[in-house]
Amino acid sequence: MKLPAIDSNYLVDILLKLLFTPSPSGYTDRVVHLVCEELERLGVPFELTRRGAIRATLKGRVSQPDRAVVAHIDTLGAMVKGLKENGRLQLVPVGHWNARFAEGARATLFTDTGQLRGTILPMKASGHTFGPEIDNQPGGWDHVEFRIDSRVSDLNGLLRLGVHVGDFLAIDTCPEITDTGFINARHLDDKAGAAVLLATIEAVQRECPDLPVDCHPLFTISEEVGSGASAALHQDVAEMLTIDNGTTAPGQNSSEFGVTIAMADQSGPFDYHLTHRVIQLCQEFSIPHQRDVFRYYRSDSAAALEAGNDVRTALVTFGVDASHGYERIHLDALESLARLVGVYMQAPPLFSRDRYEMGPRAGFPTQPG
Repeated sequence: MKLPAIDSNYLVDILLKLLFTPSPSGYTDRVVHLVCEELERLGVPFELTRRGAIRATLKGRVSQPDRAVVAHIDTLGAMVKGLKENGRLQLVPVGHWNARFAEGARATLFTDTGQLRGTILPMKASGHTFGPEIDNQPGGWDHVEFRIDSRVSDLNGLLRLGVHVGDFLAIDTCPEITDTGFINARHLDDKAGAAVLLATIEAVQRECPDLPVDCHPLFTISEEVGSGASAALHQDVAEMLTIDNGTTAPGQNSSEFGVTIAMADQSGPFDYHLTHRVIQLCQEFSIPHQRDVFRYYRSDSAAALEAGNDVRTALVTFGVDASHGYERIHLDALESLARLVGVYMQAPPLFSRDRYEMGPRAGFPTQPG
């Protein structure tokens, strides 16, 4: 095994392409095509589920017990709940995020016939009109509306524009990369994880293609609404490493630098042996890392297990400040994470008996104690 050299320019370039491709959960076809085109360019075979989850294959010397590495390409967003008499739109969120992060956001409305631009605003948006009432008005999705950038001021105008209940809104990502290496944008969860996975694939294909066992990069399309990897796994996958965001907030041990390894989330502990294999790889290859536990968090790993997959799961993350808001990460975490995923792809399988769904006691591991 060796540390692959990650092409940082490629990583940032593909991240920006992902960020500029709208993909709220339920409206992900465009980003699916983008990732498929990139896999074709890299020469990686893949197949799609009916709804568009991507299952790629990096061939190894043997096919079992094979592994998967997963990132999700769907994001938060919104949907039209109602058409208002004042020509504006009532919204509901797609995914779980607070309306205070939506106030003032620019967005694209996708109708049956085209796209319309606009802004999400609180009901009282003019300080010159409402004065202190702006600060006292309640928050929440029932107290914001979407203002379309068209000459429309009533319900009939909305109907003429072809707006319907159930139309999707994609929130502008507004990315900015500073000369200090910080990346600010919406939807870094988990566009940054998908960029890490693609950058790792590029590096492994270029530098260390002789993998010990088949590895299946997966790109899921419904993680933000809970189903995620529930329907994208190959049935013989024994290990699944999920790439997603960590939360750098008070009371957490995550960091915007290095790799943050999740020991547990609200769904429970991750697989002990796979998690400690990841920690061991960080230690062996001097990849900076820290451990954390997330209380209000779930990922593709939970979706895979809840769907009945008997698979070992672990979660490795890049630290995100203001997760599900206007997020910030650092390039250092993305590069560290890509190096870790690269050596993990080269590592031997955890246990040879894992090639069987059911087996004898012989070869079953024991935790220290």
